[in-house]
Amino acid sequence: MMRSKIFLLNSFLLLILTSCLTSCANIPTSSSAIRTVTGTVTKVSDGDTIHLTTPEQTKLRVRLYGIDAPETVKINNHTDEISKEGQPYGEESWRALESKIMGKQVKLDILDIDKYRRMVGMIWLDNRNINLEMIKEGYAEAFIEYLKEPYKTEFIKAESEANAARKGIWALPEYERPRDFRKRLNVRGAE
Repeated sequence: MMRSKIFLLNSFLLLILTSCLTSCANIPTSSSAIRTVTGTVTKVSDGDTIHLTTPEQTKLRVRLYGIDAPETVKINNHTDEISKEGQPYGEESWRALESKIMGKQVKLDILDIDKYRRMVGMIWLDNRNINLEMIKEGYAEAFIEYLKEPYKTEFIKAESEANAARKGIWALPEYERPRDFRKRLNVRGAE
């Protein structure tokens, strides 16, 4: 009985804290965000995965919600050999995301936690939706299988416009969706 009261109190306090963070920040966020945090981007792993450190020194691995970027080549640190093949435009996507947010303080709307225990969320920098920018500029596609409103319509429209303008990945003669690439190579994260 006491544990359930404490759980309810903690849940209520988290809700109040989240409301304060999102309303005080004056940044548009999803109403479905579990929590909003700020932090400094300490690493960009590829075009849709980053590492973030909060002011409390909590380290978070974050998968950008609603986007799927081309896979980058992975090198084995011990042998310096390629351990995972990359896709065309994978490095360009990674570099684009890195140039946008590396070393900068961002806001993260945490929307979910995936099966790899990464936070899945929306990244905001100076009121800019970085996830959406990556799609608009052709560095990533909308991850339609996992998109929900309020972002689904906007992300699909951005992808369609980038494709029509032949930006980034859409200018490639034989573009292969990252999800299809991972399935073909049986790489972790194919789902």
